[in-house]
Amino acid sequence: MSAPADAKPAEAPRHFVDVTDLGATELGEVLDLAEAPLDELPRVLAGQGAALVFEKPSNRTRHSTEIAVVQLGGHPVYTRGEEIGFDVRETVEDVTRILAGYHGLLAARVFAHATVERMAAVSTVPVVNLLSDRSHPLQAVADVLTMHEYLGPLAGRTVAYVGDYNNVARSLAEACVLLGACVRLGCPPGYEAGEDELTRLRAVGAGEVVQVADPFAAVREAEAVHTDVWTSMGQEDERAARLAAFAGWGVTEEVMAAAAPGARFLHCLPAHRGEEVSAEVIDGPRSLVIAQGHNRLHAARGLIAHLLGARPG
Repeated sequence: MSAPADAKPAEAPRHFVDVTDLGATELGEVLDLAEAPLDELPRVLAGQGAALVFEKPSNRTRHSTEIAVVQLGGHPVYTRGEEIGFDVRETVEDVTRILAGYHGLLAARVFAHATVERMAAVSTVPVVNLLSDRSHPLQAVADVLTMHEYLGPLAGRTVAYVGDYNNVARSLAEACVLLGACVRLGCPPGYEAGEDELTRLRAVGAGEVVQVADPFAAVREAEAVHTDVWTSMGQEDERAARLAAFAGWGVTEEVMAAAAPGARFLHCLPAHRGEEVSAEVIDGPRSLVIAQGHNRLHAARGLIAHLLGARPG
């Protein structure tokens, strides 16, 4: 069906490819929507579908996103990457344009960040990055939501990240800086953020960014301590080298003792106990990993609602 000749052009959709697609005020609104009672949220996807394309397998991301879509009145359609075949069966652009005609939202968990950027460049409906090799922005929303829930507003607080400066660390740092926190990155040599990246992060928002090459220095005075696996999906051939490079960098009871009194531990999961974190820490009373995982649902719901026009209050 063609639009009438005098029809107004549709507004450009809002996408969420990186955390920095939101401003500080907008991120605050997403958190407010994530914390809002479900019965107070408009059903922004009522009568619509949401295409969820997964090139990588998932547990938390799939379940949380599907349920968030249902709670917002929509119908999620999960599709494995090989069923679509980006740039094999069809171009990313052709797939995106077709799916945007069926659905009110597109979301993708991909290998290459460029894939979700290309989707956003041509889509007529919002595109959400569920994970790429560069960013994990929805995870970062869940991270700051969890810290806000247990610690209060993040402005002026110190948040530490210990480990590889990867997609999780990048998105976490962006979200924390937007909200005014001091981010302290502790990364082994060869796995740290470059100076250009640190400069970029410092310009994201009101917060600060410091990088050190020692886990104890990274967590000193920190109220929240984050880490991630040392070998991510797709890096399996690097495992031996990474285990050697990260030896001594696990978040143990001794490392947590150097943090601020009452500091909490967070991890996006899945975790390798005995590598990046000890069982005593991740399964202990300071750990927020289960609440953090559950907040993936609330974060997805708040973010999708925001992209589709909902506002708190």
